[in-house]
Amino acid sequence: MLLEQLEKIYDRYRYIEERLSDPEVISDVKQYTKTHKEYKGLEEIVAAYKKYKEILGNISTAEGMLKEDDPEMKEMAQMELEELNPAKEELEEQIKVLLIPKDPNDSKDVIFEIRAGTGGDEASIFAGDLYRMYTKFFDSKGFKYNTIVANEGTVGGFNKIVLEVKGQDVYGTLKFESGAHRVQRVPRTETQGRVHTSAATVVVMPKFEEEDINIRKDELRIDTYRASGAGGQHVNKTESAVRITHLPTGIVSESQDSRSQIQNREIAMQRLYMKIQEAQREKERNEQAAKRKSLAGSGDRSDKIRTYNYPQNRMTDHRINLTMYSLDKIMDGDIEAIIKALQVAENAEKMKEGISTT
Repeated sequence: MLLEQLEKIYDRYRYIEERLSDPEVISDVKQYTKTHKEYKGLEEIVAAYKKYKEILGNISTAEGMLKEDDPEMKEMAQMELEELNPAKEELEEQIKVLLIPKDPNDSKDVIFEIRAGTGGDEASIFAGDLYRMYTKFFDSKGFKYNTIVANEGTVGGFNKIVLEVKGQDVYGTLKFESGAHRVQRVPRTETQGRVHTSAATVVVMPKFEEEDINIRKDELRIDTYRASGAGGQHVNKTESAVRITHLPTGIVSESQDSRSQIQNREIAMQRLYMKIQEAQREKERNEQAAKRKSLAGSGDRSDKIRTYNYPQNRMTDHRINLTMYSLDKIMDGDIEAIIKALQVAENAEKMKEGISTT
């Protein structure tokens, strides 16, 4: 059964490999990018399949040797089986994890927002620290990123910064970062040496293409208006803010983050896609008897997920009760272990609920 599943995946892998050399695919940037992402996404399971097939072949050969009359051959075969069978079982467990159905959005690029929360200037400084932490992590993963909106704080850091992040499995890697991040430390502006608590929030949105969600243009009403609040004369005198209404559902999304109406339209559209998809998911969840709480943040700004304690060099992720005493390295972009732990916990939860293709 497991081998049959793996062989089907391998057939798909070979088909996609051929598609990547098809001139029609190569000439279409969007199609090529999408096909290449699927190809890269199957590489790990295909490598496991090849290794598994090799182990099964070696086990078959060793079992054949046990039937020989030569005692030395039998002994050699028995020794090989004592190594091969545990290796087979271990690999099967790894494959079961790889076969857990992925969130279809995992391969998508993202809109990544960091916003200062409670704590005044210190919250803005912390938002800047998170920005540096994440961009160093993006660099280590080979993710490309560009700034869409940057609203700097008065004494450093950011009141808000919005990035577009592109690469392999970006949403699948970053989706656990959504929520409130709390910092405990002595602020630069503190003269008495007292530890303060401040916060910043992160929202990670998968970047949808229009074809990903079935929305017709005639179902949308797009309004422009003048941005409110701080932002300078240019923002207030120009109708750069965008509000999009999805008429069939009444879902509304808007953005006045950027001075560019084009960028605001893009951000508002991505938020609309996310709201519509979330509404669809909510409907599906309500129809299911068994409900499973995902570790992936909803983007709710009150959803506290992590605390960064500078005096004790400690980071705690509250969702999985993970504590690490290496905050200095974490703030330098070394967050791979945290993300891996969250992914393992999510997979374990899925397997516990029986969401597995084994």
